[in-house]
Amino acid sequence: MKVKVFDEEHEKDLENSINSFLSDNDIEVIDIKFSTSSIAYLDEQIYCFSAMIIYY
Repeated sequence: MKVKVFDEEHEKDLENSINSFLSDNDIEVIDIKFSTSSIAYLDEQIYCFSAMIIYY
C-alpha cells in the first residue's frame, strides 16, 4: 500500500494534478481523502486544497 499527497492553492490545479497522477500510473485506488482550509492574511484570503490518495 502507498500514499500520495497533493496540495494546491486552486481546486482546478488539484484536480489536474490528481487526474495527471492517475492517468500516468497503473494503480488501484483504495481511497481518496479531500480537505480544504483557508486563512485570512492581511487583505487576502488564502485557500489550500489537498488530497491524499491511498493506492496499491
